[in-house]
Amino acid sequence: MLLIRDIMYCKPGKVRALVEKFLAMSKLSEKMGMPKMKIMTDVSAERYWTVVSEMEVASFQAFEDMFSGKGQNENDLKEFENIMKGYHDLVDQGRREFYKIES
Repeated sequence: MLLIRDIMYCKPGKVRALVEKFLAMSKLSEKMGMPKMKIMTDVSAERYWTVVSEMEVASFQAFEDMFSGKGQNENDLKEFENIMKGYHDLVDQGRREFYKIES
């Protein structure tokens, strides 16, 4: 089992807009059969305006299949694109971390 963590450093004043996109994406992702996402904002972090999302997946292959759209219908994929449209305007930079869950 893997924990996938996306860490996004937002532009000033853009955290709420990104959180709303991530919440909508999480709801759609669950409808599409993807794992539940946990979405967090910083109280104290390396940088201000940080948004973190986490999800657990069975394997790297499962993660790749999810993000390639494998097995998903075209309408859901278009809705996903619409939700995330313009998110680059909200983010200064980000990174993705993968952790193997040991227990």
